[in-house]
Amino acid sequence: MAYSTIKDPSAHFQVKTYTGNNADTHAITNDGNSDLQPDLVWIKRRDYDNQPVLHDSNRGVTKFLSTDRTDVEGTISPTTKFQSFDTDGFTTGSTSGAYNASGEPFVAWQWKANGGTTSTNNDGAVTSTVQVNSDAGFSILTYTMNSGSNETVGHGLGVTPKVIIYKARERGDSNGFWHFYTTVLDGSLDYLKLNEDGYKFNSSLSSPTSTTFVGGGSSTASYRIFVAYCFAEVQGYSKFGKYVGNASTDGPFVYTGFKPAFVLIKADSNYKYWYMFDNKRNTFNLVNNGINPSLPDAENANDNIGLDFLSNGFKIRNSATTLNQSGTTCIFMAFAEHPFVAGGIPTTAR
Repeated sequence: MAYSTIKDPSAHFQVKTYTGNNADTHAITNDGNSDLQPDLVWIKRRDYDNQPVLHDSNRGVTKFLSTDRTDVEGTISPTTKFQSFDTDGFTTGSTSGAYNASGEPFVAWQWKANGGTTSTNNDGAVTSTVQVNSDAGFSILTYTMNSGSNETVGHGLGVTPKVIIYKARERGDSNGFWHFYTTVLDGSLDYLKLNEDGYKFNSSLSSPTSTTFVGGGSSTASYRIFVAYCFAEVQGYSKFGKYVGNASTDGPFVYTGFKPAFVLIKADSNYKYWYMFDNKRNTFNLVNNGINPSLPDAENANDNIGLDFLSNGFKIRNSATTLNQSGTTCIFMAFAEHPFVAGGIPTTAR
């Protein structure tokens, strides 16, 4: 039975839905059991083709990136779009449809690192600025590569991450894509492009260790500034793995050891979209409001991408090829609403 050292996952990760009001200052307050001051906020307007936007407290409120494109890092006025990371949520401004359009529905996925307090890490060949939540297996890094490529960077977790997502902040061409590195497919390092819907690629880079990972791949001296988000598994709180589709409405059951709050899925196949699901946009099963981080598209409420959130994992409930093509391996990234067992008491299903 999967016990967890994290009794309340909402202290480390929360999903928040909200309605925009176009006010100059709109404070979004979380509603989990614990207060959560986020350090990574990923926002998507649910009903329109606004870009998904990412803010983190390493880079500060004026800097954003969009997961559906390779664009360089954008700079905004904090008074108009994203204003602050708060003690239990965040605050937006009024002038962008991607953050606070009046009367429109939004969702924000939020992770806690270290409250914006960073330290210098010299474990790798490249110095990184890091903030770490070791309890939850999460760190945010900013760093500048030296003149060469394939240089190691310290991530600060103290254990080996299973997922590393990074982006060159000043590169906007096709080589400035979102790297989604993982070892869950076959034990070696592979990567997918978070801003595209294609196959995985076999990486020639060395796999991450408990202290470092290769932080730039084929980057050059002209494109050296990066941000990275590193995730290690924590029993009863996070799980990163894979399943194989069976093309049945009685689809695969995936054991996580917790009731999910959030699941990201991608098939290792061409033209199969990424999809993100959560416990706030679908409060009952079937969970079928998918958002694709590689597109600006509105939320897709579709039974062909449905799954159930269970007390100890999730189960695919469709036979469509996006999540359940026969014989196709799909990767997933999941975070908990509640551990399967906390304080000796099992959680209940929906």
